[in-house]
Amino acid sequence: MSVESKDILSPELIEDSNSYWADLRAHDPVHWDAAQRAWLLTRYDDVVDGFMDPRLSSDRIRPLLEILPPERRERLGPMLEVMGDWLSVTDAPVHTRLRKLANNAFRGQQIARMAEWMSQLVDELIDDFIASGSTDFIEGIASPLPATVVARMMGAPASDGPLFRKWSDELALVAFSAGDKAAPDRYTRALTSVGEMQDYLRDLIDKRKTDPRDDMISALMTPTADGDVLTEAELLSMCTLILFAGHETTTNLLCNFLVILEREPHVRGQLLTEPSLINTAIEEVLRYEAPIKVIVRWVAESHERGGKTLNAGDRAYLVLHSANRDESIFENADTFDIRRPTQPSHIAFGRGAHACLGAQLARIEARIALPKIFERLPGLRVTDNICWKPLIAARAVTALHVEYDSRETTA
Repeated sequence: MSVESKDILSPELIEDSNSYWADLRAHDPVHWDAAQRAWLLTRYDDVVDGFMDPRLSSDRIRPLLEILPPERRERLGPMLEVMGDWLSVTDAPVHTRLRKLANNAFRGQQIARMAEWMSQLVDELIDDFIASGSTDFIEGIASPLPATVVARMMGAPASDGPLFRKWSDELALVAFSAGDKAAPDRYTRALTSVGEMQDYLRDLIDKRKTDPRDDMISALMTPTADGDVLTEAELLSMCTLILFAGHETTTNLLCNFLVILEREPHVRGQLLTEPSLINTAIEEVLRYEAPIKVIVRWVAESHERGGKTLNAGDRAYLVLHSANRDESIFENADTFDIRRPTQPSHIAFGRGAHACLGAQLARIEARIALPKIFERLPGLRVTDNICWKPLIAARAVTALHVEYDSRETTA
């Protein structure tokens, strides 16, 4: 049975697409969306298989550049060429090598050691938020926290966090596929920000060549046991991706947690009486309202999937937002339950070789920040009407203003 396509960037589906995904899962799980020129894979098993299947390639930027009409290539090409060097859009063996080199900067012990200064940073941000009288949760806490964490990890001054945030926000308009109506100049803006970002990162890299320290860039410059090392271009690309991905995903996770608390008020009471549930609550947010909705793949080899023929050169969307609500995998999938068993596991951070490199970092930031936010800002509640950004790939609110019952600072 075929299901009629709907505009996944329409206001209705940006607000709530779950009924549409459920319809596709039930009747047309491998669905051709002519408007997006992409196959939508909506069932959990198909999405997991899509992550593992080499016929669905992560190397999707270069093939796109090759088929763009000249006028679109002139407009989009420079920005897409920058993204074409990212770890996340490569396949084995290139991806295998880059991932091995990137692991130097994301070892579990290194991330865990950051917990103490992250805790102090969260307190400082909350102090500033209270003292300023601000109500803007994104501007005051959710965005500066991961931006400052990434800045410090890279050995940059914490005071440069706002620069990282600006560059990341501009890049998100392209990386997360905003509709042209939302940002018609998005490629120009993103390219300008990437240029500024890379100039900044080149300076940091040059400093670490002569003055290596215990930071991410120095770790990324360290050769592997067999003597392999990132080229300068690869190092610059890796740092650009880490800066962007390390900021946007965590910001959205913190905001989406607050949105769910507003819509599921019983959860607030559960966390107040059993704060130990915070870790499973974060995992449930990652399943229920994950920061990333869609992962794009390029069909490298024609094949059959779900009774449909996916032709080489087609695009495929792995719809995480749908897979994580698949009722054949998760009991009462549309119910938010912070006591939900961790198995079967959600796929908010992907699966297999391309699983998110910074997943552990995002989890630690959320586990440190959220208990402090609830403790220091009692009665925290959202005052906005929730509106979601018109993005294909990301689940992010346009704004998040709050109020709370206390204005005491640690000072």
